Amino acid sequence: MYYSNGNYEAFARPLKPEGVDNKTAWLVGSGLASLSAACFLIRDGQMKGENIHILEELKLPGGACDGIQDQQLGFVIRGGREMENHFECLWDLFRSIPSIETPDVSVLDEYYWLNKRDPNYSLMRATQNRGEDAHTDGKFALSDKAAMSIIKLFMTPDKQLYDKKITDVLDPEFFESNFWLYWRTMFAFETWHSALEMKLYIQRFIHHIGGLPDFSALKFTKYNQYESLILPLIRYLEAHNVQFEYDTQVTNVKFEFEGNKKIARQILCIQQGEEKTIELTENDLVFVTNGSCTENSSLGDNYHAPVMNTHPGEGGCWQLWKNIAAQHPDFGHPEKFCSNIEATNWESATVTTLDDRIPPYLQKICKRDPFSGKVVTGGIITVKDSAWMLSYTFNRQPHFKAQPEGQLVGWIYGLFTDVPGNFIKKPMKECTGIEICAEWLYHMGVPEDQIMDLAEHSASTVPCMMPYITAFFMPRAKGDRPNVVPDGCVNFAFIGQFAETIRDTIFTTEYSVRTGMEAAYTLLNIDRGVPEVWGSCYDIRALLDATSKMMDGKKLTEIKLPFGYRMIEKKALEKVEGTIIEEMLKRYNLI
Repeated sequence: MYYSNGNYEAFARPLKPEGVDNKTAWLVGSGLASLSAACFLIRDGQMKGENIHILEELKLPGGACDGIQDQQLGFVIRGGREMENHFECLWDLFRSIPSIETPDVSVLDEYYWLNKRDPNYSLMRATQNRGEDAHTDGKFALSDKAAMSIIKLFMTPDKQLYDKKITDVLDPEFFESNFWLYWRTMFAFETWHSALEMKLYIQRFIHHIGGLPDFSALKFTKYNQYESLILPLIRYLEAHNVQFEYDTQVTNVKFEFEGNKKIARQILCIQQGEEKTIELTENDLVFVTNGSCTENSSLGDNYHAPVMNTHPGEGGCWQLWKNIAAQHPDFGHPEKFCSNIEATNWESATVTTLDDRIPPYLQKICKRDPFSGKVVTGGIITVKDSAWMLSYTFNRQPHFKAQPEGQLVGWIYGLFTDVPGNFIKKPMKECTGIEICAEWLYHMGVPEDQIMDLAEHSASTVPCMMPYITAFFMPRAKGDRPNVVPDGCVNFAFIGQFAETIRDTIFTTEYSVRTGMEAAYTLLNIDRGVPEVWGSCYDIRALLDATSKMMDGKKLTEIKLPFGYRMIEKKALEKVEGTIIEEMLKRYNLI
C-alpha cells in the first residue's frame, strides 16, 4: 500500500489482484470503516460479494453513524457528522456509491449539488444571557502568547507530545480565547485530552481556520448520517451479494505466530446465542473494528434519565480488542482509552418539536426559517455561559425522511455532565429528557413560567449517555493504537477510530473510510494509491492565510514575542521589497 495524490491515481482503475477469487473476507462490525472496507474490496479489489461476510453484534448496521425512529422513543441520533471538501478517501468512495434518493447519480454528486445550492454557514455561533448574541463576531481573540503557543505546538514533533495533555503544551491565556470556545465545542476537546491529537487537528484542518468561526468550512448531508451515508452503502453491498450476519458477537481472533508472521487462525463468536468458531486460512482476510466510541451507550426518555451502569473497560468491542491485544504487543493497548469513563463521557439528546410553540425561539436565534428545507443553524450554536457547556444544532429539515410535517428534529450535547445546570439545578447526567429540554429552552430565552410546559408537551427529548465517546482523545503514545496492518500480519487488519494511520485525525468519517481503504489495499495488494491526507499544513498559502485569520487582522509587525521582540521588525521587511515574498504577505493581509 502506498499514498498518492493527483488525478493520475485518482481516476485510475487497478488491475484485478492476483488470487483474489480464492480469498474470503470477514469484517467484524458494520460501522462506516467496515462497510467502506467491504466496498473497496469489491470496487478496487474485485472480490466477489458473496465471499465477504460482515459480522455484526446488533440487528442494525451503521455503528456510530446512526439515525433511527424508535417505536417508543421517536427519532434518535446520538451525534452528527461534520464533513469538508478534503475528505479524500470518503469522496473517493462515495463517487462510486449510487444515490438512493436521485436516480443515476452518485452519493458524491448528490452531496456536491446540495452544498453548492445551499452552502453551510452560521449566522449565530454563540449565545449568552438566555439567547442573546455572545458577539464572538468571527474573532479568535488570541493573545500574542496564546498564538505563539499554537505555533509552537504546530511545530512540535509527535514524539515530544506522547502522553501529554493539552494543558501541558498550551499557554493558560489560550483557554480564555474564542479560538478555544470554537474548537472545544466543534470537536469535543477537553483540557485533559491528547496534546498530540490537538496538534494533528490543527495541522489537518489548517486550511479551514478562516471558516471556523462561522462553520463555512463545513458541509452536511441532506438527512441524518444513517439515511444519507450508511443506507446507500448497505444497498450497494447487498446488490453485490455481501453476506450480513447480525446478532453475531465476535469475542476473539486467535493468532498463530511464525517468526515475524502473524496469521489469524480462528474467529470466536456467539451467533444467535450459540458459540461458534470460524476456522481461517491465509486466504481468509479479517478486518476488526477495535474499540468503539458509542459502546454501551444508554438512552433515556422524557421521564427517565439514561442509566450509565458501565464500569471502565466494559463493552463487547473493548473486550474483543483486549483479547486480541493480549496475544501480542503490536496489537495496541486498549486500556489507555477505555479505563477512565469520567474523562471520556459526555451526553447528547435528540429533541423533536411537536407543535408550533418552540420553533419561533429557534428562528429568532438562528435567523433562518427552520422549515425552509435549507440550512438552519449552520452547525452548532454554543451557549457560552452554560454550566454544562451546552451546544445544539438543527440541520436541514426534515432530518428524517419519515419526519411528520411541522416537526423539527435537532441535537443537543453537553461537554460537562457532572455539574448542575443554570435552570435545572442537577448534573446533566441525572436529568430526564424533559429536564434537558428545559435547560435548553432556558438558554433560548423562553419565559421561565412557560419552560416546563413546553419541555413536557411541545417536545419529545431522548437523552443518550455515551461513556466512551471521546475515548480516542485520551493522551497516548506510539504503539497504543495498533497500525492498520500490524507488522507481519498476512491476513489481518484493524480498522476504525482506534487504528493508527499517519497524519489523519480521529472522530471523522474520513478516518473510518481511510483505515478501511488502507486495510483493503494492503491485504489484497491493490495496485493503486490511497489518497494522502490533504497537504495544507505544507502549503505556504494555507499557512499564511491561517496566520492572518488567527491574528484577527493584526499585522506581523504588531505581534510581540517574549522578551519584548516583535515577530517581524519593520526594517526587516525592506529586505523582501519587490519579491514574491512581499507579494504573498500582502495577499494574505500580513503586512
